[in-house]
Amino acid sequence: MGHDAHGAPRPAGVAAPGSDLDHDLDHDLDHDVDEVIAAVLTASRLLVAISARALGRTAPSLTLPQLRALVVLDSQGPVKLAALAGALGVNPSTAMRMVDRLEAAGSVTRQANPGNRREVVLSLTEPGRALVEEVLAARHTEIAALVSRLPAGERAGLIRSLRALTDAAGEPPVAPRPAPPPESAAP
Repeated sequence: MGHDAHGAPRPAGVAAPGSDLDHDLDHDLDHDVDEVIAAVLTASRLLVAISARALGRTAPSLTLPQLRALVVLDSQGPVKLAALAGALGVNPSTAMRMVDRLEAAGSVTRQANPGNRREVVLSLTEPGRALVEEVLAARHTEIAALVSRLPAGERAGLIRSLRALTDAAGEPPVAPRPAPPPESAAP
C-alpha cells in the first residue's frame, strides 16, 4: 500500500498523483471517452436514419426538423412560439418559418392566447397529431425489431447507458408504450 503526499495510506490500485500509473489511467479514461463518443455518434446516425425512413414511408414531404417541432407540440401541448423555439434550440424566426410551413400543410394552428391577446399559441391539428402518431409508430416498429435481436443482458445495459446519456442532456424521458398492432393484410 502506498502513501499520499501527507503520509496517509493510499488504497492498493490507486495511483499516486503524477505517477506513471496515474498518467496511464488518465490516458485510458480519455480513450474511453473517445470510444463512447464514437459509439454515440454511430448510434445517432442509426437513429436519424430510422427516423428518416419512417418519414419517407409515411410523410415524405416532412423534414426531420419539422417532425421534431410536431413532436414537441404533441408532447408539450399548446405553446408560444418562443417556447417552441427554445425546445428546438433554434431562434424564433427559424421556428416561425417552420410553423408557417406546418400551418400551410394543415398540421399546426395559431390562436390568440386568451390570457394575452398579443401572444400567439401554437397547437397541433388533428391531422398533425395523426401524422406524429403514424411516424412515431413506424419508428417504434423498426426500433422494436432491432432491439428484439439484442440479448436480454445487452438490453439492460443499453437501458442504463441511454438513460444516463439522456439524463445528462436534460432530455425528458419517453414513456414506454406497447408496439403498434401489426398492419392487417388486405384480402
